[in-house]
Amino acid sequence: MHPNPTFRSEDRALLETLIDQIGFGMVFAQTPDGPRVAHTPLLSTGDGAVQFHLARGNALTKTLDGTNGLIVVNGPDAYISPRWYEERGTVPTWDYISVELEGRIRRMNDEGLEALLHSFIEKHETRIGGEQWSAQETPDSVWQSLFKGIAGFEMEILAWRPTLKMSQKKSSEDRERIASGLDEAGSSALAHLMRTLVP
Repeated sequence: MHPNPTFRSEDRALLETLIDQIGFGMVFAQTPDGPRVAHTPLLSTGDGAVQFHLARGNALTKTLDGTNGLIVVNGPDAYISPRWYEERGTVPTWDYISVELEGRIRRMNDEGLEALLHSFIEKHETRIGGEQWSAQETPDSVWQSLFKGIAGFEMEILAWRPTLKMSQKKSSEDRERIASGLDEAGSSALAHLMRTLVP
């Protein structure tokens, strides 16, 4: 988390929306072999927890249950050029969206894991539109073998540490020039968030 409080947010609904919209993150934890990270889809329960699954062979899988972990969800980010400022005699920076979640992790049973998988499928099949794929199209033998290869987890979030660094220290005129520059540079997602989240 960035140390400047200007870049923080206490808006829980906004943070839940970021987790929902990004839907992917990194899980960090200490293991007997040292710190490890895993990359995984995420599903917010909406009541202070995040669910995810990992391959059973992942270095974290055998040690996560009952431990404290850290999940990082990274949103859009981009280089910010001084060419977009009214006063160009300064230095570049980097704007970004990131949410750190710290909490206690527990391993889910097979029923919870199956419910998680169905929730992932419904969410993302709906999101991409068109004719949806259904888990019922998968032969039962293939579906059941899936559980031999993955494990589900839920983290109870005990601390939220967001960073929404979007040139808040600049004037509104500079921020609009930055957003326009980001649009032209192909970073329209960050430009959109800058225009909608920064007063």
